[in-house]
Amino acid sequence: MTEVIRSAGALRDRVGTWKRSGMLVGVVPTMGALHDGHLSLARAARAQSDRVIVTIFVNPMQFNNPEDLTKYPRTEAQDLALLEAEKVDVLFAPGPEEVYPAGFATRVSVAGISEPMEGTFRPGHFDGVATVVTKLFEMTQAGRAFFGEKDWQQLQVVQRLVRDLNMPVRVIGCPTIREPDGLAMSSRNVRLTAPERDVAPALHRAMQVAAAAIRT
Repeated sequence: MTEVIRSAGALRDRVGTWKRSGMLVGVVPTMGALHDGHLSLARAARAQSDRVIVTIFVNPMQFNNPEDLTKYPRTEAQDLALLEAEKVDVLFAPGPEEVYPAGFATRVSVAGISEPMEGTFRPGHFDGVATVVTKLFEMTQAGRAFFGEKDWQQLQVVQRLVRDLNMPVRVIGCPTIREPDGLAMSSRNVRLTAPERDVAPALHRAMQVAAAAIRT
């Protein structure tokens, strides 16, 4: 059964027990509303670690739009059932006050890679990502961390963060998992309207055409 832990102190105690036994801990950071893409990360963590932690924390620091934060899907009971089926050892699901206690005043920023592309349209987004990932790595004390290649820019930000700060964790990128029509699986897909959902796979098709043209 997957153990649910909500406090950093309780998690530290659990991880400390594992580490004293020489176990390697893997972590999969998520914001919940889990799908097969997330579960593929949990499977990769299970294959490459002795113990697996999946975190669920809807991080307010990486949302530019308060309405987007409010509407982000939250399905913890369903998520827990999925994690138990994957034999995940711990679900770490802290509240905002556990991650950002009163008076919290620190932001982590990764210059350069955070600024173009998505960073142009979501100023400060990757600062929020870098800050929460730094905290989660410290809380979980994981030796390996698993991220999807779907969020390519985020993966580059996290890899640079770990490299620059000499964090003792290996960041592992895992392949994008797609729907049968090619749309990358995402928790946000549930918010697409029917017409938007019909059009969305066109991006993947266009990328395939472009890749084929480059190869030839």
